[in-house]
Amino acid sequence: MIKVPFLDLKAQYLSIKNEIDEAVKKVLDETAFIGGFHVREFEESFAKSQNIKHVIGVANGTDAISIALYALGLRKGDEVITVANSFIATTEAITAAGGKVVFVDCEENSFNIDTTQLESKITEKTKVIIPVHLYGQPANLDEVLRIAQKYNIFVLEDSAQAVFAEFKGKKIGNFGHISTFSFYPGKNLGAYGDAGAIATNDKDLAKNARMYANHGRISKYDHEFEGVNSRLDGIQAAILEVKLKHLNDWTEKRRAVAKRYNELLGDFKKIILPKEMFYAKHVYHLFVIRTQKRDELQDYLKENGIETGVHYPIALHNLLAYQYLGHKPEDFPNANKLSQEILSLPIFPEMTEEQINYVVKTIKAFNF
Repeated sequence: MIKVPFLDLKAQYLSIKNEIDEAVKKVLDETAFIGGFHVREFEESFAKSQNIKHVIGVANGTDAISIALYALGLRKGDEVITVANSFIATTEAITAAGGKVVFVDCEENSFNIDTTQLESKITEKTKVIIPVHLYGQPANLDEVLRIAQKYNIFVLEDSAQAVFAEFKGKKIGNFGHISTFSFYPGKNLGAYGDAGAIATNDKDLAKNARMYANHGRISKYDHEFEGVNSRLDGIQAAILEVKLKHLNDWTEKRRAVAKRYNELLGDFKKIILPKEMFYAKHVYHLFVIRTQKRDELQDYLKENGIETGVHYPIALHNLLAYQYLGHKPEDFPNANKLSQEILSLPIFPEMTEEQINYVVKTIKAFNF
């Protein structure tokens, strides 16, 4: 039996240990814990890597969404449309910002927002659409933007799982009015604690977001409005700055693992493999297969030393947290169905050919 972790953060750390240790030591030596050079350096480096003008580091990806919504002028009672199969961070941030969550179903093939259903959800109260680039694959941004422009609605790209993903050759985060990123440790670009960022090409949105994330201040003790305390700390910024230099390489290695899975499982008809859409460069934060025997397969893989995940086992509209919206499971049939079939296989840049082959061999040995 071979042990295959779902993600191997220790292997990643050991591969860049000297760089990370030196960066952390520098922050400690300089006592640059909040704000300062390291945060500015990462913000500038990340902006350059995304080819975007403004980046604001914040405490986590959830805060990034609620702060971005504030910057867009969301007010209590405004409606925000998003997909029913995201992580709850997307929707709880809407509620935290004073908005009302409005769900739309996902596409079965891409797992992303079904743009053919968007217009039916728009009302005079609709303020923002949040497409989620789920699992590392961009949503259909052409259609999202076309509809948003038609109705004069803001677009916030939830890019938490999709750093360096591309839509028609251009990096995500550059299409909407504003975009948000998560640097949770398990993400493709992960800190060693919570961290996140907001990105935009609009200087006024950037200014509003930065002020709101830092107590609404315009100088140390001068506050234009009440904000929140959500700041990227110096240690996490320094770690992210180191990791950002390796991200292109790690992304291509993830894509190589996904390619091997597709090659080795392509003719195996008992599971459904993820589909990379023609317009997308998928960065495979997750490699998500589908089977009606999901739970049994997951247990079998665990028994054989293979860690997997389910992202996510309950569609958002079925959560107790959103019972007040009065939805039935069948209101969003694709999100409901997928939540019962999806299984995330191990995928990480350091994954070996031996590990990939073992996962594939074990899946094929399961009694479907």
